[in-house]
Amino acid sequence: MRAPFDPQHGDNATARLLPYSHLMKTPGDLLHDAHYAFAFRTLEPVPETPSALLVLLHGVGGDELQLADAGARVGHDVLVVLPRGQQTISGERLGWFRESLGEDEPRVVEDEAEDARLKLIEFVAQLQGRHDIAPARTVFAGFSQGGMLAAAAALTSPASVAGFAMLCGRVMPELEPFLADGENARHLHALIVHGREDDVLPAEWATRAAAQLETLGVAHELRLHDAGHTLEPAMQSDFLSWFAASARPWRTG
Repeated sequence: MRAPFDPQHGDNATARLLPYSHLMKTPGDLLHDAHYAFAFRTLEPVPETPSALLVLLHGVGGDELQLADAGARVGHDVLVVLPRGQQTISGERLGWFRESLGEDEPRVVEDEAEDARLKLIEFVAQLQGRHDIAPARTVFAGFSQGGMLAAAAALTSPASVAGFAMLCGRVMPELEPFLADGENARHLHALIVHGREDDVLPAEWATRAAAQLETLGVAHELRLHDAGHTLEPAMQSDFLSWFAASARPWRTG
């Protein structure tokens, strides 16, 4: 019998980073707009002509502010968007879909995961249209379940995005039949960051994801840390360095 996904401290307790209040970019008001698939915040000031779009997805038990400090450290010309999870999980905790953990492999509630995946693809298209940002300058990134959703959307709809970062997440086996083939996904850039001592999603999920990306021909980097199911400052630095690298398509031109 699989138990509901309910790590002892929840994903909200795992981002050990500097508070975004110390940074120049700060989160705006939470927007509920019928023209967008998710409620969301942007980091302000919003660039007048964004060079790129970065969508950051929180983990279970967090909220849209969980990765705000990481987003505040990217370039001032990047539009950073922080959507809020659509599901209430295990009480009042926010997430993207329900999931179970146990002795066997984790399993997601497939219709909820699929709904979240399709809404993320719709959401990013709405943002791209509103701000005139091409998919080649769009990146998804997320922590834990947010990283799972980022990978799912990017690998099933690679025309929507140029790259993704999965921080302490996994590629959902339930979506493997729907992954794009190598020819369509080969332009993607990917980053996998994981803790070697992760007791929620063991590090084998990270090496398994790297092997899948290798098979697809997706350029990727794997960074393992001596950490658990946490987003340590060194992990954040890995993400920021990867995102800012001059060779990335969203940083060129």
